[in-house]
Amino acid sequence: MDIHEYQAKELLRDFGVQIPQGGLAYSPEQAVYRAKEIGGERWVVKAQVHAGGRGKAGGIRVCGDDKEIWQAAEELFGKRLVTHQTGAQGKIIHRLYIEAATDIDKELYFGLVLDRTSERVMVVASAEGGMEIEEIARLKPQSILRVAVEPAVGMQGFEAREIAFGLGLPATLVSQAVTTFLGTYRAFRDLDATMVEINPLVVTKGGRLLALDCKMSFDDNALFRRSHIAELRDKSQEDPREMQAHDRGLSYVGLDGNIGCIINGAGLAMATMDMIKHADGEPANFMDIGGGASPERVAKAFRLVLSDSKVEAVLVNIFAGINRCDWVAQGIVQALEKLECKAPLVVRLAGTNVAEGRQILAGSGLPIIAADTLKEAADKVVAAWRQSTGK
Repeated sequence: MDIHEYQAKELLRDFGVQIPQGGLAYSPEQAVYRAKEIGGERWVVKAQVHAGGRGKAGGIRVCGDDKEIWQAAEELFGKRLVTHQTGAQGKIIHRLYIEAATDIDKELYFGLVLDRTSERVMVVASAEGGMEIEEIARLKPQSILRVAVEPAVGMQGFEAREIAFGLGLPATLVSQAVTTFLGTYRAFRDLDATMVEINPLVVTKGGRLLALDCKMSFDDNALFRRSHIAELRDKSQEDPREMQAHDRGLSYVGLDGNIGCIINGAGLAMATMDMIKHADGEPANFMDIGGGASPERVAKAFRLVLSDSKVEAVLVNIFAGINRCDWVAQGIVQALEKLECKAPLVVRLAGTNVAEGRQILAGSGLPIIAADTLKEAADKVVAAWRQSTGK
């Protein structure tokens, strides 16, 4: 789960990380009022969307008076912000963060991420802040510092000091840097985060170290014990299909193709999508209904896949172990009896109670195309899609 910049900053502030003074606004009037509360002579109006590259897309404006703040807010509210991370569909701006402008002397990068290779929390830092880490790695890979944190003891003060000196910070800022780095690590650890990125972490001309922009992502599986984090979820920033699936306990990732997939098991799902591509088709989604799917769960999955207007054919591929093919077949029949499915449907069943499952489908009288192997199922669904669409 991702959260907004202002939410991430509020969380980090509780762990001792310094941030610029700011406030949230839901209207141009509120934006102007927030600037008056903050005080000063210059302010930054920031669009709050779950995407990077906001500045290049016009989602961040520096303003010098009430009129400029009003105009910036008026232009941004309701706008669909398109960045390189959002894709062509963009994300609609529903809230703005008004922040005191900062006199920047130097920009740094500091981040924490789970490194699955080393099975450690990895600290990634660079003296070349203000750019995305991928761009830093491409242009100046030698500037990136990496430190693997030992999980038994956590991040230590000496490691934070080494990072501070590695970033070229003067001795007068090392104490602030240690507080910032250790606080960020504690936030990562104590809140079950999977990624924390402060970019840029700036040195001001007044000698302060401030988190000017921040992103945080959290482990969905740990939200049950972090209710205050779960409440930060903004559904308006999520893919509606993925949001509906998440709320129904299904694993779903929307893609750009037109062949809907309903599969049990992530490995089988990946293999099925590869086989569809091999047959010159394009999967519309990654859908894993899990190992113990009931007929009701299968029916929910069908409704979700068919709700995508881009889906022009559907492939159900089930290899039942814990699951049962007859349960899946009952779910398919239940779904098709209640939903209008104009798209061709190919079903491949294998494993536990496969004979019963195939018998249920054959006796349903529904226009279901049966397949025995994964390759046959992929070839048939692509052929049926071409025949039905003429593409």
